[in-house]
Amino acid sequence: MSPWLIVVGIGEDGYKGLGKHARHALLKAQQVFGSSRQLALLPPCIQAVHRQWPSPFSLGPVLELRGTPICVLASGDPMLFGVGVSLARQVPFSEMLVYPAPSSFSLAAARMGWALQDVVTLSVVARPLAALNAQFHNGLRLLVLSNDGSSPAAIAGLLCERGFGPSRMTVLEHLGGDVERRVEGLANEWANPEIAALNLVAIDCRADANALHLSTLAGLPDTAFKHDGQLTKRDVRAITLARLAPRPGELLWDVGAGCGSIGIEWMRAHPSCRALAIEADEGRQQLIELNRDVLGVPGLQLVRGSAPQALADLERPDAIFIGGGVTRPGVLEACWENLRSGGRLVANAVTLQSEATLIHWRKQQGGELTRIHLAHAKPLGEFDTWRQALPITLLEAVKP
Repeated sequence: MSPWLIVVGIGEDGYKGLGKHARHALLKAQQVFGSSRQLALLPPCIQAVHRQWPSPFSLGPVLELRGTPICVLASGDPMLFGVGVSLARQVPFSEMLVYPAPSSFSLAAARMGWALQDVVTLSVVARPLAALNAQFHNGLRLLVLSNDGSSPAAIAGLLCERGFGPSRMTVLEHLGGDVERRVEGLANEWANPEIAALNLVAIDCRADANALHLSTLAGLPDTAFKHDGQLTKRDVRAITLARLAPRPGELLWDVGAGCGSIGIEWMRAHPSCRALAIEADEGRQQLIELNRDVLGVPGLQLVRGSAPQALADLERPDAIFIGGGVTRPGVLEACWENLRSGGRLVANAVTLQSEATLIHWRKQQGGELTRIHLAHAKPLGEFDTWRQALPITLLEAVKP
């Protein structure tokens, strides 16, 4: 089937800013979909039926008209956090054409004089604000698409909470349009001015003396997590994640997740990494929800229940970590059965019983056992001595 669906990126400069191919597509279309703001940018010469997106938003009206010449309007670049991405998941791309306009990110970088390739681009349009927490690093520059006019104030508050109050914020309204405007200020001095709904926030991150600096590598400080004592400690966590070896786009099951530290650090490894935290204890479930937001991975999915029962019907993972419940009947077997081919299983044991379970399982399925001994210098009277932490037995196995 030849292309019937044309996605046209349109900026604040409207129809006059479109190229000839985009204009020609709009002139030929029988129907044009878009927001009320986007449709209002079209001149009277566009005779196509104007259709606003339904509320709540749905692609259904477009998909029902497959084969009919249709144009869909998008803001700027349709394939950058835009409706073009959603449509490409539903429509074979051979049936689509996309005519992009300059994205808000490109326009913002031009206004700020920032090298776009060195900037982190983010969106909080219908997305959790907490995802920004993973991107606050001293000296880093961010461009953030706002959800509405209240987003800049919310971002300023989040920066202050994380110790980044000295960060300079520049709000750019109606980029590329006749009423383009910029509002600037420090996060800790943000006066909450009235901001247009269509805006982007440029942030030059600056930390204050009390900011918690969190590395992007595995092994965050234990103090970064709220926990009840059931926490895979920092050094063991780093070793464990090295064995789990997160790769972009992969899914982890964090079984017996405790406060969620392994799943959270897995997701911090790459924006496309995903994790399911399986936890039965209600108090620890609350800790997982708190930690995932504070550490910038609100997309971590909490599964309430105990393995192996809670594992039924879950998406098959690329890696599994078992931090609790190793001795529970059927847990290791269910995890191994559900693991994808080539996937990694890592389990940690502290007690003799859980260690014996891993040794027995390894005899049947194979894998590698590692004993982890750690000691920390602690005071002993006027001197210091080594205090041994509980030894950890780590099982690593790769499924054929």
